[in-house]
Amino acid sequence: MPTTPTTPTTTTTAPTNTDLNNTVFVLVHGAWHGSWQWAATQRALAGLGAASVAVDLPGHGFGAPLPSGYLLPGRPGLLTERSQLADITMDDCADAVLDTLRRVRRYGRVVLVAHSAGGGPASLAAERAPELVDHVVYLSAFVPAGRPRFFDYLSAPENATARGQGLNLGDPEALGAVRVDPLSSDPAYVEELRQTHYHDTPVDRFDRWRSALSPDLPLAVPATPITLTAARWGRIPRTFLRCAQDRALPTAAQDLMIAEADLATPGEPFTVRTLPGSHNPFAARPQELAEALIR
Repeated sequence: MPTTPTTPTTTTTAPTNTDLNNTVFVLVHGAWHGSWQWAATQRALAGLGAASVAVDLPGHGFGAPLPSGYLLPGRPGLLTERSQLADITMDDCADAVLDTLRRVRRYGRVVLVAHSAGGGPASLAAERAPELVDHVVYLSAFVPAGRPRFFDYLSAPENATARGQGLNLGDPEALGAVRVDPLSSDPAYVEELRQTHYHDTPVDRFDRWRSALSPDLPLAVPATPITLTAARWGRIPRTFLRCAQDRALPTAAQDLMIAEADLATPGEPFTVRTLPGSHNPFAARPQELAEALIR
């Protein structure tokens, strides 16, 4: 008879990566970010002897289209203009991850790392081609094994203490995207963005981080159901890196995803480790993050 999921304890096991010579880390960003978010972490990984490649999901990165009024005075249409990313699908996002996985597989061992909303595309890619992934790491990331949509966890009682509820603009269904305004001139809005995602990033660096963010997350990323199976995704060894002071995805929500995934696919239960600090350790402590990834 099924049992009720229990909150996992923070444990460690043997290092997941003992030979970096033939290992490549494939890094998948979360909402509103891009491959650039990993730059400092990649430098730290390189210093530790690890190769890595970062993926730009469709609609993200420096080539992403912006709402037409985003950079104009008064921000015309920002609350109502339908996103140019509205037609991007979860399949499109998973395909971007799969393309990278296929290209790096020839180099040996592949560790797939996903942050936050990037857990959906990364999980779907791993489900479709488990033979391309030797280990998957979730950095405070969505795990769709217990519930199929990221929105299912964002609306769970365990996520009720999350900050940032007032950051979203307009109607996501009408926009076709979850839209935020990183370039807002409202000091209260900017401070809420900082407190939610970057509260432990040095204040003098925060403006540089927010200026690089994209305003739109394709609605398909948090809204599309994903089915993971024990025979495919569930056979891949996996690690969850919790963020202890996460204000965007509190530890209670992280622990819920871990517990429900282990209940649904118990064959390869999560190894769980905890990092100090915020939802975005790549901004606040990239060296510590890199060291955690190679364990």
